[in-house]
Amino acid sequence: MTHISRRSMLKAAGVATAGAALAPSATATAAPAAYAHPGLLHTRADLDRMASKVRAGAAPYTAGFTKLAANRHSQNTWAANPQVTVYRGSGSPQNYTILYNDIHAAYQNALRGHVSGDEAHLDTAVAILNAWSGKLTELAGSADRFLAAGLYGYQFANAAELVRDHPDFELGRFQEMLSTVFASLSDDFLVRHNGAVISNYWTNWDLTAMACVLATGIFCDDRAQVARAVDYFKHGEGLGSIRNAIPVLHEGGLGEWLEAGRDQGHALLGVGLMGAFCEMAWNQGIDLYGYDDSRFLKGAQYVAKWSMGGEVPFTANTREKGAINGWSGSETVTEAAGVDPAMTRPIWAMIANHYTRRRALSASYLTRIAAKSSPEGGGGDYGPNSGGYDQLGFGTLAFTREKGAASQTPSPTSSSGPRPQATSSAVPSPSASPSPSPSGGDLAATGSDDLVGWAAAAGIGALAGGLLLVRRRDRLRGGSAD
Repeated sequence: MTHISRRSMLKAAGVATAGAALAPSATATAAPAAYAHPGLLHTRADLDRMASKVRAGAAPYTAGFTKLAANRHSQNTWAANPQVTVYRGSGSPQNYTILYNDIHAAYQNALRGHVSGDEAHLDTAVAILNAWSGKLTELAGSADRFLAAGLYGYQFANAAELVRDHPDFELGRFQEMLSTVFASLSDDFLVRHNGAVISNYWTNWDLTAMACVLATGIFCDDRAQVARAVDYFKHGEGLGSIRNAIPVLHEGGLGEWLEAGRDQGHALLGVGLMGAFCEMAWNQGIDLYGYDDSRFLKGAQYVAKWSMGGEVPFTANTREKGAINGWSGSETVTEAAGVDPAMTRPIWAMIANHYTRRRALSASYLTRIAAKSSPEGGGGDYGPNSGGYDQLGFGTLAFTREKGAASQTPSPTSSSGPRPQATSSAVPSPSASPSPSPSGGDLAATGSDDLVGWAAAAGIGALAGGLLLVRRRDRLRGGSAD
């Protein structure tokens, strides 16, 4: 069993190495500067809007708040159950369900406290967060420990961001835990990918890590960390960067989502994660929603149409997998996976409201699926397994906006670098990686557990050129790519 602990993996060995590999040198050496707080998924204006709308009895905010108040995690009687070590993955005594339940209880109580004005909920959130920062020292298990770091790291940061100014909140201690237990693994994954070839891990693995690195950077006022995450979104070689997650643009404003050839659940998860990443960046003045001619809009429209049972184009592709200097293989996908139109996740309100309300753009599939999914719930409302806790949710309450509200692109922060120039492409990017074939398991990368021991042995310091072994063909040819 491989362990990466808070005490044994110093930031100098993990995060600093990742920074050298991923960050633009000018940004990485810039002095730290404070970000706007609260400023992850929710700003002060967002919290004030929710509270005023619920007080006024305005729809659909009231339906969203009712959904929140009915969730068992949002009750101020919730008691934390912190652990010294959290395990996720085969071959370990898994206890990560304890962690994600407590995170969602902290987030839901914090959100409910801000909207209702009931301080008891804020106190409960603080008690949960303080309990964990005072006890947790490591994440362990198989390769799935990277998923735990990414998913629960960015969620933890969002819960804590809502109470960072509470007089009883142990801010410095929480920042240390978030940086050394969670972000160190996520940063390391984006550099080394657990010793795997670059296309081995599905899109969601990168996106969880990216979300954690970004959220931690903002929460800890670390400009270099934010820059690394943003740069990876734009230019990363792994399958979570924007042009690899959405490698082909089709007519009708649709962008093929990489994991549509895998299964619906993971495609929904990926869209939700990219939406959360874009929203957190937006709230710090970094416009990734509009990057590359609103490429994310095209990908989200594709998944929305497909998830509702609509026909979507699909390009055959092959994904290389395996360990560097170790085992290797490949998988080929020739068509989009089947869908259940009844399946949903609480991801659509945030994305639809950004494009149709903030930007006043047409997004018919997003509009339809957001209405169909309303009112959105959160952790505990979408089943008992970990997949039901992959999003913080409650988007109907949190992200419903008036038409034209905050429609202007935010002013760039000093960490965001030059404003990206929007570009449009009808063909895949040369670095785009094709969609992998379906596989079972929650966020499971085929063969990922076989790679647990490779990270230390490989000694990979950066994502070297030539690791991306997969290229998409311009035309179909036997369902494979070379």
